[in-house]
Amino acid sequence: MTPTTKPASALNSRFFLYAAGFFAGMSLMAVEIGANRLLAPYFSSSQIVWTIVIGTIMIAMALGNVWGGRTADRDPNPDRLFRRFLVAAIWIAAIPSVGKYVIIGISGLVIFAVSGNYLVWAALASCIALFVFPLFLLGTTTPSLCRYIIKSTEDSGSVVGKLGAANTIGSIIGTFLPTFVTIPAAGTAVTFLIFGGVLLAVAAVYFIGEAVGGKRRGLVGLIISCLLFAVFCVLGHGGSFAFWEKGLAYEGESVYNYLQVKEDDTRVVLSTNVLVGVQSIRMKQGVLTGFYYDDALAAPMMTEAGDSPRVLILGNGTGTYMNQLRRYFPGSHVDGVEIDEKITALADEYFGLDLSDPQIKVYTGDGRAFINANTKKYDVIMVDAYQDITIPFSMSSVEFFTKLRDSLSPGGVMVMNMNMRSGEDGINGYLCDTAASVFSSVFSGDVYGSTNREIFASTRDADQLLDIFAKNITACADPALTSHMRQIYLRLERYIPGGRILTDDKAPVELLGMAALDKIIEDEISDFKEIFKSEGISGLIRAIG
Repeated sequence: MTPTTKPASALNSRFFLYAAGFFAGMSLMAVEIGANRLLAPYFSSSQIVWTIVIGTIMIAMALGNVWGGRTADRDPNPDRLFRRFLVAAIWIAAIPSVGKYVIIGISGLVIFAVSGNYLVWAALASCIALFVFPLFLLGTTTPSLCRYIIKSTEDSGSVVGKLGAANTIGSIIGTFLPTFVTIPAAGTAVTFLIFGGVLLAVAAVYFIGEAVGGKRRGLVGLIISCLLFAVFCVLGHGGSFAFWEKGLAYEGESVYNYLQVKEDDTRVVLSTNVLVGVQSIRMKQGVLTGFYYDDALAAPMMTEAGDSPRVLILGNGTGTYMNQLRRYFPGSHVDGVEIDEKITALADEYFGLDLSDPQIKVYTGDGRAFINANTKKYDVIMVDAYQDITIPFSMSSVEFFTKLRDSLSPGGVMVMNMNMRSGEDGINGYLCDTAASVFSSVFSGDVYGSTNREIFASTRDADQLLDIFAKNITACADPALTSHMRQIYLRLERYIPGGRILTDDKAPVELLGMAALDKIIEDEISDFKEIFKSEGISGLIRAIG
């Protein structure tokens, strides 16, 4: 009798099945990291958004586990699992092409559908629309593979353990690869395409193996999937987050940020948020910027350092404040700390920051870590590390402000930019209370024409601080700066402290920031909401147009 030959099939190899679990775990976690990066330019990269992404994806995975186990028991046909791989691969590959439109569309609907927590609802709805379905499908992988591998109860524990380990190891690699390799090197869009391609390749190995064994029913679906994947590679590669912007001077990504540089005849602007926000600016005529950096120039004028203050900037960006200091205080020595080295590179290329200037130095690192290790004394410390609701709690606590105070020279001034105004019970009140628990004098003032608010704090007596400020304004030789400083002087409000202290242990800054952001959004769209209620969508379109 001629021995029968076992049909060629990927299912005959446990290695392939373990590999399928490995690559499913890797792709799932890569998509989770990519999800946060896709949402961050629109909704921030705060802990709130991370919580939404992680929670939504965990729910999708849990549902996939349950459904995958049930369907594998009811119909243990492996074709079903690898078809799900194909669908997940194409869905993930489509995200760079359609995701930004989905996010903008959902955000617009949410603003008119809810009365608060806009960021939470918009981010949640976007995450559900874009990521739940493909990750639900990937969640079916482990229970399905267990059904195909386990043939008896004797080694079931070993098989489940090995499969779980393969999936977990893949998940670990899928966490590190996007963060440190694919996103910085190629961007978020290409990252989705890469890991969608990984799933497509796994499914291709299975269906081609089945075809070699005579079962060709999956080849048509594989060919269609490959064609669709190719289409989405063309459409999704290199797409802009801010698809409505034309002629950007630069658009890219770093480990930490989405980066966008816009340039016109008068200025160059850096934004790390698609919808709103200016993180750095250079005026081509060398004048005051019209932003909060100008107000922050009041800080060295509150000291007795004259034209030669020693300044530390935490959150240097592309060096707007550093450039302003060197222009208006020519003897100044300025140290800047910026966590994102790509932003520092943009400072040299687009924003005219002369990194060869011996009186400035830019350090790459975290602001809190820098101040913890600092041994220098500064006349002014500028804290400019807050972006929308992404407020590092470690740079808002009483412990942090104590470190700042200890790094100031006698009579030195801390200036802090808050990019969202709020009532006394909001984020600004908490930050002022916390600063006032460390500094004897705290002043604050709104930045004209924006939602920013500046906080000034010193160990010097409040009246003495104002006297020095007034004298330096009178002695200032630059007419434009003198005029602006007089306005700042009149807008300054002495802060009466309360007892709301933020600490390293408890600092709910993002929830407080979200409440302030909700108020800003509500104020901005209130008129449009009224038009929508009275005239409907047609009236709203006319008003926007």
